[in-house]
Amino acid sequence: MTNALSRLLADRDWLLADGATGTNLFNMGLEAGEPPELWNTDRPDNIRALYRNAVEAGSDLFLTNTFGGNAARLKLHNAQGRVRELNRIGASLGREIADAAGRPVVVAGSMGPTGEIMEPMGSLTHAIAVEVFHEQAEGLKEGGADVLWVETISAPEEFRAAAEACALAGMPWCGTMSFDTAGRTMMGVTSAQMVSLVAKLPNPPLAFGANCGVGASDLMRTVMGFMAAGPELPVIAKGNAGIPKYHDGHIHYDGTPELMGEYAVLARDAGATIIGGCCGTMPDHLRSMRAALESHPRGPRPTLDEIASKLGAFSSASDGTGEPSGAERRERGARRRG
Repeated sequence: MTNALSRLLADRDWLLADGATGTNLFNMGLEAGEPPELWNTDRPDNIRALYRNAVEAGSDLFLTNTFGGNAARLKLHNAQGRVRELNRIGASLGREIADAAGRPVVVAGSMGPTGEIMEPMGSLTHAIAVEVFHEQAEGLKEGGADVLWVETISAPEEFRAAAEACALAGMPWCGTMSFDTAGRTMMGVTSAQMVSLVAKLPNPPLAFGANCGVGASDLMRTVMGFMAAGPELPVIAKGNAGIPKYHDGHIHYDGTPELMGEYAVLARDAGATIIGGCCGTMPDHLRSMRAALESHPRGPRPTLDEIASKLGAFSSASDGTGEPSGAERRERGARRRG
């Protein structure tokens, strides 16, 4: 399939994705509990600025402001009847910015989780989940998205439903899960299990990987888990800019631009092809990541100890599948002594 992302992947050995959506919009005045998707119509210039800031910082692709733009999420704000509109406009604003960039930039239509639990643990059926994702996918397609970007998924059943919806829309897609529970997703999926899941899909994504989670160190460990399982598709790494901390009435992520530059190089050397940031990642972080990727020659795959020494300790003893590394054992020993 010929599309903008496939062409970039064929020409480049790494691509820089974008950073945070929510963190950047909160800095523009988005209120807690306010659905950011409504800004696509209510404050379009802010959304243009969000996209433009990523492009000017060096991103080769950016995600649309549509993460919660499905009917299941929008019904919490009585906006479930606006799915097609909000997604179409979110993508069309992105198309406008990408087309003016003067270089190839991919508009990735963000599709986050429904927020509901799927059968058999919950009440959301596969058919309804596919319908919910398909409605959103069609809106993003109408708005001119190059690719659909399913992200922050925890359950394999929901990932499969989203994949089916992308196929119904006739759109190429990428998919990431969030490994935020001691190296696993909230529903217990390990990095190796995700590689197996993706390999068995009837319509595989262009690339797959991990986003969000706990911090850059933990996300890197998940990427290492992907590579150990021998994936055939390009891997995505989109980690948070450090750890969130409450300071002066605001949530602040402690990852510096320098740390995120280190993370970007480690992610590339570990085997990731599409590298970006998630929560807390601002344009300054992206500029540092781009500069680091361009100035550091590719090196050997890092060890877990090297990752921990450069990015900080892991938040859990293992990635959910194996034994802790030497750095983790030392960190746990130091905490016990402290």
